[in-house]
Amino acid sequence: MAVVKLIADSGATKAEWCLLNNGKKKTIFTQGISPYFLNTEQITALLTKELLPKLKNVRIDEVYYYGTGCANPDNAKSVKKAIRKIIPAKKIEVTHDLMAAARALCGREKGIACILGTGSNSCFYNGKKIVKNSPGLGYVLGDEGSGAYLGKKVIQYYLYGTFDEELNGRFDNTYRTNSVEILENVYKKPLPNRYLAGFTKFLADNRGHYMIENIIEDGLNDFFFSHLCKYRETWTLPISFAGSVAFGFKDVLQQLCDSYEFELGKVLKNPMDGLVAYHK
Repeated sequence: MAVVKLIADSGATKAEWCLLNNGKKKTIFTQGISPYFLNTEQITALLTKELLPKLKNVRIDEVYYYGTGCANPDNAKSVKKAIRKIIPAKKIEVTHDLMAAARALCGREKGIACILGTGSNSCFYNGKKIVKNSPGLGYVLGDEGSGAYLGKKVIQYYLYGTFDEELNGRFDNTYRTNSVEILENVYKKPLPNRYLAGFTKFLADNRGHYMIENIIEDGLNDFFFSHLCKYRETWTLPISFAGSVAFGFKDVLQQLCDSYEFELGKVLKNPMDGLVAYHK
């Protein structure tokens, strides 16, 4: 009998699940799971409500879960416990989103794998495991080049009055918000990183304006300088990227790679296709 596999790729914002059953693929989306913000019971409740109804009458043998925050062993344990409560699979592997990016982008070859989504991360992968990882400090202290990092810049430009009249007007028309509401969302409400990352759409929608291009280029350059330049292997191996920010601003990544004399490898919006190929 064919082994039925469930692969999950979860960021802080959304999770994509792919059920591999007899050569057929079924894709399911749920809310993202960040174990820094959700405990085991909350994760179990989320999966019971959003995932379980879409897996009716399927006996799953293996679960491969890749998720944000799962580099922390306690977080990985919490997610594994939640999955085990609703899916009695023989094998449940829980690892982090960086391993998902590495396997999806590099397969079984050496390379530099990066994530530029709601958050950011990077590593040197030797084809089997992650050998080096530039430390990620989260959205308050780090996450250079991420959606949260770029979104924060958009907010700063708006609240400091740096945007010119044209961009200011566009921002007002798009979001119809104010400083009180923005600060409330950032400092008092849950998931501020997700809230901040939402403003990258403003950058994507207003390409061509010099201020917008500056924010994108400076933000991504901060990622190159703070992280990619720390790996000796960056100059000899392809650098591949996964994530909505990387995919949306691929042209800027290419320009930066050219100026640093790096080789740009694959750029995927999400790692799932690569993960399916890896686990087949």
